[in-house]
Amino acid sequence: MTRRLMVLGALLVMVPASAFAQAWPTKQPIKVIIPFSAGSATDVVPRAILEQVGKQIGQTFVVENRVGAGGTLGVREVAKAEPDGYTLLAHSTTHAVAPATYANPGYDAKNDFAAITSLVSLPNVLVVPPNKYKTLKDLVDAGKAKPGSMNYATAGAGSAAHLNAERLLMAANFKATHVPFKGGPEALNEIMADRVDFYFVPLPPARGLIAANKVGALAVSGTNRASALPDLPTTVEAGVPNSEYNFWVGMWAPANTPKEIVDRLNAEIIKALADPGVKDKLSKLGADPMTMTPAAFDAFVKKEIDLNADLVKAAGVKVN
Repeated sequence: MTRRLMVLGALLVMVPASAFAQAWPTKQPIKVIIPFSAGSATDVVPRAILEQVGKQIGQTFVVENRVGAGGTLGVREVAKAEPDGYTLLAHSTTHAVAPATYANPGYDAKNDFAAITSLVSLPNVLVVPPNKYKTLKDLVDAGKAKPGSMNYATAGAGSAAHLNAERLLMAANFKATHVPFKGGPEALNEIMADRVDFYFVPLPPARGLIAANKVGALAVSGTNRASALPDLPTTVEAGVPNSEYNFWVGMWAPANTPKEIVDRLNAEIIKALADPGVKDKLSKLGADPMTMTPAAFDAFVKKEIDLNADLVKAAGVKVN
């Protein structure tokens, strides 16, 4: 019996990882960690796409929102998960910000993950309390008139919204106090109640509020105008040079996940993004599909990490 077990063990060692990967997925569910609250852009976009991916592969994706510590809590969980394709991460630009704003996030953003693909690019919209400021110039003038009196919301210290706001403050040369929240919905509530002066929020959770005039929209932060808000200027067009900041959402697996699994996920996600139903959902969210090969996305993220580190240093953002 012992000899048989030894032979069996030797045979298993000889079986290439690709053989196991080809069988994926063989069990349910596939868990997807999202490190921000339900209803945030980082949450609603992956859900819309993964529902279709689940149909394509005949498996269930279970989304778990792990909020806290500026998103690093959920990311840390994925970094430590088994690299078997059954625990994945859906995250945003914030994944490339945290390495510069957290001295010890509990993981290595460049090396502890296998990049799958980017999903979408989204406009970050500069929102303010309703009927308070008509233009970005009005906001900047108010901030300069009473230095230090203004505040801004984010979905947590070290989030993309945090860096987006700091880029505007640095470019426009005025100061404001950072007020972090657990997620986008909470921050929007404070904007509507006029307890916070401004917030750079990804479009999905704010679009209905903008349409209903429950929040005001002054500009978008990206390099180009948003297709969903064509009449809204970019922050640069609104008079603040060097203030652009782009927001995207993507997916990762733990490092050492078999390449075949990563490639399969990449292919299925790209297929899902071409589905008319998914395209319609994303269009309503104001999101533009943005796909890459795993290698290209890995290189893109590493470059974004370096760029955000430079911005954190230049803006003097406090490291946690």
